[in-house]
Amino acid sequence: MPSLSTSLDAYEVWFVTGSQTLYGEETLRQVAEQSQAVAGGLDGLPVRVVWKPVLKDADAIRRLALEVNARDEVVGIIAWMHTFSPAKMWIAGLDALQKPLLHLHTQANVELPWANIDFDFMNLNQAAHGDREFGYIQTRLGVARKTVVGHVSNPAVRQQVEDWQRAAAGWAAVRSLKLARFGDNMRYVAVTEGDKTEAEVRFGVQVNTWGVNELAEAVADASAADIDALVDEYMAAYDVAADLLPGGDRHQSLRDGAAIEVGLRSFLEAGGFGAFTTSFEDLGALTQLPGLAVQRLMAEGYGFGAEGDWKTAILVRLANVMGAGRPGGASLMEDYTYDLVPGSERILGAHMLEVAPSLTTQRPRLEVHPLGIGGKADPVRLVFTADPGPALVVAMSDMRDRFRLVANVVENVGAPDLPRLPVGRAVWKPAPDFATSAACWLAAGAAHHTVMTTAVGVEVFRDFAEIARTELVVIDEHTTVRDFQRELRWNQAYYRLAQGI
Repeated sequence: MPSLSTSLDAYEVWFVTGSQTLYGEETLRQVAEQSQAVAGGLDGLPVRVVWKPVLKDADAIRRLALEVNARDEVVGIIAWMHTFSPAKMWIAGLDALQKPLLHLHTQANVELPWANIDFDFMNLNQAAHGDREFGYIQTRLGVARKTVVGHVSNPAVRQQVEDWQRAAAGWAAVRSLKLARFGDNMRYVAVTEGDKTEAEVRFGVQVNTWGVNELAEAVADASAADIDALVDEYMAAYDVAADLLPGGDRHQSLRDGAAIEVGLRSFLEAGGFGAFTTSFEDLGALTQLPGLAVQRLMAEGYGFGAEGDWKTAILVRLANVMGAGRPGGASLMEDYTYDLVPGSERILGAHMLEVAPSLTTQRPRLEVHPLGIGGKADPVRLVFTADPGPALVVAMSDMRDRFRLVANVVENVGAPDLPRLPVGRAVWKPAPDFATSAACWLAAGAAHHTVMTTAVGVEVFRDFAEIARTELVVIDEHTTVRDFQRELRWNQAYYRLAQGI
């Protein structure tokens, strides 16, 4: 059974309402009742919304912010100024807050009761300018936040809040992430390098290295009973090639792959790791390059990067958490080769072995084939094609003075028959078109390794980038090469200036 939590059930966000004592107890009673009703309108979202008593003074706001910071299960706050909450009351609290913030610009009523509006009604229902006061102080202080406008009964509003919740949960998961690198990154490769110290400063993730033979020792300790149980699980879950079945010529390869999964899982669980990397250039005493084990662990929620690519491992874990509970999944992906037929260009993505079966609803086939790289025994792997449908590919690059996320909106399409390509793969058409997508990707210096997610869209990554104060450039149906190049130049100037002296 999976031991790594990818569920959002343990998380919550707090709903806080701003007012002041000026209006008297009767008005404040109505504020509390109506704010509870608005918070209740967010019931059923993937992260539980917890209503908190109305905030009426600076000290209460500051103390709430400190409590939010101290509670790991609270991934952020939703703030609404029901009446007029003077913004100077919020300075100390906003300055102390270290968790994501969503500013909900709403009101209790959908429609106004025009014939019954008196000045008591106006005093009670003045979020229209109370939230403007709050927006000013957030901007003045440089607070990173998401602003959502509209009534909570509107499905579009609920969707925006859900997207932010998922991003906030992803931020919480990354802030506590421990990542194990087995060996170094592939020799001479530039884009898989990066500043691990800066990654911990910016994202909170701990990136450290363990010798691959420490993993090999854990694999060697795998018991025959555990291997037998896992082989039985494979038999039930996949279409297993005949030569891998018990009594088949290659059955030992399957048992070796199962031993790697048992050992790798035990190592990750013992160390509290939520992500990891391997490298075909450093396999130590392992009998084969981990393939099947990696695919299955990613499908359970672990982050993974091939060839020592720890930045992509972070993205895979992030996307798995942000997509929790939704159809689809997240996986390491790599742009491999193109179909350049004019007007119907497609990209074939894959990797040596490690693409997660969470990208398909079909039953994968478990096979063994020569790899021709790594110098070890032929590895077992799951073979399948990702389901058609909307997807997103995202890369992380270290630009020396910042990390850059590049996201491309794509559409996975049905693949032609690929009888001689024994790996997990996806075929997609990128937005807005192949030439624009590729030109912009190259201009951004985006990596060849990506996370492909079929569970969350670009808006969730936009929210995450805002929370993390990290650059994100998006290639979608509105992108042109000229505008994209301008955005890169503007971003270069902005991020340099934003660092200060």
